[in-house]
Amino acid sequence: MESPETKTPEPPYSIFDKRQKWLIIIIVSTAATFSGFASNIYFPALPTIASDLSVSLELVNLTVTSYLIFQGLAPSLWGPISDVKGRRTAYICTFLVFLGACVGLAETKNYATLIVLRCLQSTGSASTIAIGSGVIGDITSRAERGGYMGIFQAGLLVPVAIGPVIGGAIAGSLGWKAIFWFLTIYSGVFLCLLIVLLPETLRSIVKNGGQLPSNLLMRYPLKFYQKTSKVNWQQEASKNQPAPKKHVDVLGPLRILLSNHASPIIIFLAIYYAVWQMSITAMSSLFMTRYGLTEIQIGLTFIANGVGSMVGTLITGKILDKDYRRVKTKYEASLDAERRESAQGEDFPLEKARLRLVPTFSLLQCLSILLFGWTIQYPHKVHIAVPIVSTFITGWTAVSTQSLIMTYLVDIFHDRSAAASASLNLARCLFAAGGTSFVMPMIKGVGVGVAFTICAVVQVLALVGPLIQYKFAAGWRRKDRDKAEQRDEERTNEK
Repeated sequence: MESPETKTPEPPYSIFDKRQKWLIIIIVSTAATFSGFASNIYFPALPTIASDLSVSLELVNLTVTSYLIFQGLAPSLWGPISDVKGRRTAYICTFLVFLGACVGLAETKNYATLIVLRCLQSTGSASTIAIGSGVIGDITSRAERGGYMGIFQAGLLVPVAIGPVIGGAIAGSLGWKAIFWFLTIYSGVFLCLLIVLLPETLRSIVKNGGQLPSNLLMRYPLKFYQKTSKVNWQQEASKNQPAPKKHVDVLGPLRILLSNHASPIIIFLAIYYAVWQMSITAMSSLFMTRYGLTEIQIGLTFIANGVGSMVGTLITGKILDKDYRRVKTKYEASLDAERRESAQGEDFPLEKARLRLVPTFSLLQCLSILLFGWTIQYPHKVHIAVPIVSTFITGWTAVSTQSLIMTYLVDIFHDRSAAASASLNLARCLFAAGGTSFVMPMIKGVGVGVAFTICAVVQVLALVGPLIQYKFAAGWRRKDRDKAEQRDEERTNEK
């Protein structure tokens, strides 16, 4: 039996120390803003683009719809690539596509080129969210993941608040094509910084960061991070070892979306995200027609939604970490030492640690949607501050719910975290594309109050999804694990 002195110490989950994790989180959070910037910075220029290209505003609006569709589809390709070929490889490829599309858009002279390049631009930028979620899953343990995921989600929302302001300023002073030259310069500079500063983190290639791959693209700057890390780890782990062979599974995100492990909670979130986007889409028209606001005043009303989103996700991240520690302490107290060591990763009640606040945030969002619809229904009786405050609450609760579920999915599919994030993105973008296409016709048909009441009722019914997940998900995971063990035993016996 080994003495305490000779026992090999448990390797750290990640060799990256706190300073290095913060730098990595800042890089991937900044990368994730590109999808939102490319979308939101474009809105103020739509009428000008329609005039310059001699097409209707409805046709130009189709470029927004097509962007949203490809925003949902693209991560299904890039997410699996990043889970197999590496995070750096996927990032570099996506930003090269985005960069090329921005240069083309800055030189656009006709509508056909505009819509094709907007789809290409979306293909290049949308996946940065899925890849970033994968990086966070690589370098953070479950106990700390909620806080970092909250910071990451907050970074995604910066474009919601400032994108239209920047776009309006650039288009108004330099013309709409200057928007795309701005994005070209911004993405080019950031790509250079990403290549220099972001290490490879994919655990199937670099393990906990201590294994140094032979591929030069993945080797640097990881080697520098290893040398400067303050985490105590075994240097021997950096010896080159062949990574297990994996294939790029483009249908992986779709399989995750359709699996019983994820579909109830993903469809639930997609519905809530769609209703949130429907309310945002309707805001401009409703505030203009009901309260007589100008374009500049309408832009200012979006700030409440953006601030609520950012503040909410930061606070939710800290709550997630606190919930995880509380559930973990209670769980470990119920086990003896031997069972604790063998069962910690398999039977941990993950749903209790991650999904406890979902009903609270969901019901608050339903109430805020009702408040938004019925106060705008009677603009002469209700001050405009009330619907604006409701958008703050909607943004807070919608993004907080998204942060909870994103963290939960990364925990479940830790070996396919980017693909899991891509499946979530696929569902929410497609639902949002559908919802935003009929929200205004629905409002015109039944009125604002009734329209958003219907939305709230659908949201309440969608709560069945988290209930199913909470009640059955742990049993499904246990059953799949038993089947896998049985298959392994049968293969062993055959040999």
